[in-house]
Amino acid sequence: MGKAEYKVAGGKLVRATVKAENGKIKEIKLTGDFFIHPEDFIEELEKALIGSPLHESNLAKRIKALANEKNATLLGVSPEDFAKCIVMAGEKDE
Repeated sequence: MGKAEYKVAGGKLVRATVKAENGKIKEIKLTGDFFIHPEDFIEELEKALIGSPLHESNLAKRIKALANEKNATLLGVSPEDFAKCIVMAGEKDE
């Protein structure tokens, strides 16, 4: 499992733990001091990202689309911030 932390401009922290296989996410856990509403969206996001390629711009698009679909609000963090941290963690695992 690869682990990474990414400090967002403005002070929020994103942590990702990723197990990668063949350039794709096999397992993922996202934590940090950001806010998401509804709170259970983070679990939905983690499940939705399983099987996704470790490609930063594609991950950001997928996260943004899912947030829009579920009417989720991200406070203190952007889809791009999540994607950057996920790729950093995934690269440490491969």
